Amino acid sequence: MLMARRPLGAGRFGLRLMGSIEPWTVTDCGFLNLLANGEMCEGDTIHDRQHPHDLFMELAADYDRAVKGSLRWQVYAGFAGEPALGPPAFPHRISAMPNPVAPITHHWLDSSHITFGLVTTGLYDRRWKAEMSVFNGREPDENRADLDLGALDSVSGRFTFLPTPRLALQISAGHLREAEAEFPPEPRRDLSRLTASATYHRAVSGEDLWATTFAYGVNAGVEVIPGAEVELVTHAFLVESTLTLRQRDAWFGRIEVVGKPGHDLHVHEAPAEIFTVGKLQAGYARYFGARKGIVPGLGGTASLSIVPSDLAARYSGRVSPSFGVFFTLRTARH
Repeated sequence: MLMARRPLGAGRFGLRLMGSIEPWTVTDCGFLNLLANGEMCEGDTIHDRQHPHDLFMELAADYDRAVKGSLRWQVYAGFAGEPALGPPAFPHRISAMPNPVAPITHHWLDSSHITFGLVTTGLYDRRWKAEMSVFNGREPDENRADLDLGALDSVSGRFTFLPTPRLALQISAGHLREAEAEFPPEPRRDLSRLTASATYHRAVSGEDLWATTFAYGVNAGVEVIPGAEVELVTHAFLVESTLTLRQRDAWFGRIEVVGKPGHDLHVHEAPAEIFTVGKLQAGYARYFGARKGIVPGLGGTASLSIVPSDLAARYSGRVSPSFGVFFTLRTARH
């Protein structure tokens, strides 16, 4: 992630670049993540894996200037970026910062964080921000190294309010045109999304930091099944928290419940049936001393994926355990 900013006229101009090497480091249509779903690979929809991110995750510019007093106006636009929809994306939430595993509610809350083509404008003050975006709502294709530009025919709006410096509340809604790819030869389907979230963070003592996010999302769209079109409305809930002590020890956890249509999990005999699934996750990361501004870390994570009895045979039981270990490099705190 690179950012540059300088004064320009009566305001400030900035450039943003964010990239990923996952197109070459994540194979097999994504890393294993039970109950995760979304996007396409090898001509089919992805399930039980987290898809790789694209080479270009952000390629944008922004400009903001004072309007009156502390009130400011901002415009943000680019070839790749995040529209005004949903809470901060999971890689950037303070409550999920040490956690390398994507939430299974990702495509109900923050999957639009990589959008190829957008313009956002908004007004903000010290305690609130109101934004509106026009953007390309289509999910990226499986060629992860290009720019999947498209018409700016999707819209969204978001309002954020800080009742205290420690608490951020947001509510947002959007309509995404041709958002999700379907099993060929079915066309892409439109999607309407509503999200609400609350993020609380506080310094426990000294450099100790505790952060928690509560989030809710709802998707509404038409599912095409043989001989019929069915309107589906599905809901997702997430609670996640991280406690970081002395910038060395990070404990994190996540609880999720989401209703997923059968087609999301490749239950082809019941593509329009809603299955309520859940996931419990806990983990720990240990960070070591900085070396030339880079902090290495080592951690582990364990989770329980919970499915209804109708899906038990697909997941070797109603409760499926999983675990992982990870090594991480990050810049020193500044």
